[in-house]
This record gives sequence, structure tokens and C-alpha cells, in this order.
Amino acid sequence: MSEAEGHRSVLLEEAVDALAVKPGGIYVDATFGRGGHSRLILERLGKDGRLVALDRDMAAIAAGAAIADARLKLIHAAFGDLRQVLRAEGIGRVDGVLLDLGVSSPQLDEAARGFSFRRDGPLDMRMDTSRGQTAAEWLAQASQRELGEVIRNYGEERFAHAIAKALVAARSGGAVQTTRQFAEIVASAVRTREQGQHPATRSFQAVRIHVNQELAQLALVLPQAVEALAPGGRLAVISFHSLEDRMVKRFLRDESRPPRLPARLPLREAELPPPRLRLVGGPVRATEAEVAANPRARSAVLRAAERTAAPFLGKGEEREA
Repeated sequence: MSEAEGHRSVLLEEAVDALAVKPGGIYVDATFGRGGHSRLILERLGKDGRLVALDRDMAAIAAGAAIADARLKLIHAAFGDLRQVLRAEGIGRVDGVLLDLGVSSPQLDEAARGFSFRRDGPLDMRMDTSRGQTAAEWLAQASQRELGEVIRNYGEERFAHAIAKALVAARSGGAVQTTRQFAEIVASAVRTREQGQHPATRSFQAVRIHVNQELAQLALVLPQAVEALAPGGRLAVISFHSLEDRMVKRFLRDESRPPRLPARLPLREAELPPPRLRLVGGPVRATEAEVAANPRARSAVLRAAERTAAPFLGKGEEREA
């Protein structure tokens, strides 16, 4: 199945436009997926340009083998390891970093991955199936308190306590092993739900985020991306739910303001250190036409920023590029 058949890259043109690709630049697609954004970046790069693409899903890495382009280096790694990857590749600074967060359509569509309750399959949910604990393994040993906290905090689920209690009670009859089992247990504990939304939607999201440590990975990669950017380089981030977007929005806002200094420090405003980032436009959302063609785009938000010339020597940042 081709990239176009298996996955529609959300905000494709808008995200790559936000990178302002330079023909001879070095770029990072930190969430390769099925390569939609990477292909368009390659189209805009010149012969001397370079693209490093990361993904922790081995299926994505395998799909990327179909792109025969010497300018592309595809690496099996989580985007939270961005700094380590760039060092291993001998890259000091890059001209752009793209992050397309969340789960991809191929992951949702394959029952064996366990991401969706719409297809019954093993309750896995790992983006990297080569390592880590599956969702079923975590559900089998997590305490009721931990279950409730994860479902409440990551799923923003108001029935988190009742769901956690139902999951623990269900374990007396054997481990929860499949997506259908999980969805039915959650549905039995949810008294009401928004029209058009399955009762298990928020709980599936919460467990997936926890199993893959998605917000922790995002917290790791954002400062690493800024460290990696050359002056004038761009960071573009597409998020799909409020927790991600809130984190991205706050990070970009804080980095586009002068650094906080000790109170009562005798400095004029003009003497304050300049911020590391400059916001590029406002949040961008999918058009009605894109949402009609790809309903997953409905919740997508693109935010972008540009690295200023402000010096920064943070943790892990080299003095010389």
C-alpha cells in the first residue's frame, strides 16, 4: 500500500511551508510516519540538501525504504532522542524540525497494533513494538489509583475513578487482553458520553499516551529542537489533542519572551537578553475541504516558530555548531 493509500498527512503543505525550506538546508522530520511530509521536504530541497527522518515505529521505517533518495537518512529512534541522533550523524545545527504528533492512520487501521476499539485485536498500543510494556501488561499490574490518575490526566475523563474500579474488578476473571474487552469494560463504567463519541475514546487515548510516554517525549524534544536550530531555522509542530497543544503553545510562548531573570535586577527592558524564538504566524487549522477528506484533521493544530540569533548555552548545546 502506498503512502497516499494508507495515510493522509495532515496539514501537509502548511507544515512544510512553515519550515521555509532552503534548497541547501538540513532538516529533521522527527515523526516520519508514512513519509508524506518528508517527501514534500525532499521535493523542495536542492541536490545538496539533507533530511534526517526519525520514527520509533518499525513499520514506518520499513515503509520508508521505498524512498530511494540519497539525501534522506531514516533512523529508528524516538524523537526524544533528537540530540543524540544528530550528534551521531555529525550534525551541529539544522534549518528546520518538524513534529507531527499522535498516532498515525496506519497504526489505527491495523488491528494487531491495538490502538483502536473499532477493530478487535491484542491490546498492545506500543508505537515501538520492539521494546517496552504493552497496554495489556500495564493494565494487568497497575493499581486502581494509577489507572484512575492516568485515565483522568491523559484522557481528561470525568469517569476515571469508575473506569479504574471496573478494570480492577475485571481482572478477577482474567487479564484484559483485547481492545474489545477493554472497550466493553470502559463502556460499562461510563454513564453518559458526548453525542457521536464512543465511551472508550478518552480511555484509549489515555492508556496510549501513558504506554508510549508521549507527553514526556514531547517535553524532551521541544528544548532539544530549539538547541539544534541554526539562527533563522524553523520549528513546526502539529498536535491533535489539547494536552499536546497546550504544552506546545506554552513552550513556544515562553521561548519567544526574554528569559526570566532574578527579581529586582537593575536592567532596562532593552538590556534584557533576547528570546530564543520568534513566533511565526498564529495557530493553523485544517480547512473544511481537508477535514471532509480526512476527518482526523479536524483536531489538528499547527504552530511554528523561528530561531533567533540569541546566544544560548543550555544543557547539551555545543558552543560551536
